[in-house]
Amino acid sequence: GYAPYSLSTFANEPKFPTVVPAVDFDPNKDAARIDTAIKSKGVDEQTIIDVLTQRTYSQRRDVAFAYERRAKKDMISALKGALSGSLETVILGLMKSTAQYDASEIRGSIKGLGTDEETLIELLCSRSNDELLEIKKVYKELFKKDLEKDVAGDTSGNFAKLLLALVQTKRAEPSSIVDYEKIDEDARALYDAGVKIKGTDVATWISIMSERSVPHLQKVFQRYKSYSPYDMQESIQKEVKGDLQKSFLVLVQCFENKQLYFAKRLNEAMKSKGAKEKIVTRIIVSRCEVDLKKICSEYKANFGQSLQNTIIEHTKGDYQKVLLGLCGPEV
Repeated sequence: GYAPYSLSTFANEPKFPTVVPAVDFDPNKDAARIDTAIKSKGVDEQTIIDVLTQRTYSQRRDVAFAYERRAKKDMISALKGALSGSLETVILGLMKSTAQYDASEIRGSIKGLGTDEETLIELLCSRSNDELLEIKKVYKELFKKDLEKDVAGDTSGNFAKLLLALVQTKRAEPSSIVDYEKIDEDARALYDAGVKIKGTDVATWISIMSERSVPHLQKVFQRYKSYSPYDMQESIQKEVKGDLQKSFLVLVQCFENKQLYFAKRLNEAMKSKGAKEKIVTRIIVSRCEVDLKKICSEYKANFGQSLQNTIIEHTKGDYQKVLLGLCGPEV
């Protein structure tokens, strides 16, 4: 007989996590180790790193429950009190689910004075439809606000229209049938709306890129080259500017190879002056239960050096240890 697959089993992208469930998991033992580590003179960071980077989010939650029963206080507050700096940021990030973490990062990029467009673009343009659906739900639970309204209130023009189209999660599910006619039609429409005319019909670009399935779009971009003298990324650079350009570029890079996009972001962030720790932290924390293993292999293939080695070169101390713990050993 067939196993009863739910529809969403097919919708979900395969996962390539570096953080997987610990075997022989004993939350009470872990809670005791963390309790001792927090109380020890000068705090035993290494134990905290060892335990929390080698457990999945759902296991960490079990540890937190066990800790609370044992120590009669909240583990997250205790960790906050015991840790500081970059290590604290990573560990507190690990105490959120992937969707909670993404939602918090989006909220952080919108809240307060000015918008951190770069972060907003990375998060909204690189997340799959399923991830965005989950993020929207969690965003509402955490902040009692509507993600669409927040994005709309904080951005403007075509940039806002593109982000809203993505947040509305109208993307088609991948189909087992390849529709060559539709591929050709979309490729043609992208060309007619941009390179072919003076100016750009951005609305057409937005609807195609926010509503078609990813495998379909990959074929559309291939086909596009038979109409346009420039590939899709070059066309975007020629046709639009600013945040809109950045967003379309992230989208197209993620459609073509999402893990390579993240690998490039990590490389850039690590090697830039004043290493952009925030970006490194965000990608590693948010992707460790999703596709960090594949990001690591794209990294090595592309830069000739492992992500782990780059981390060793460009970071130090507990921050380095916690990142290496999440990346796992080189494969």
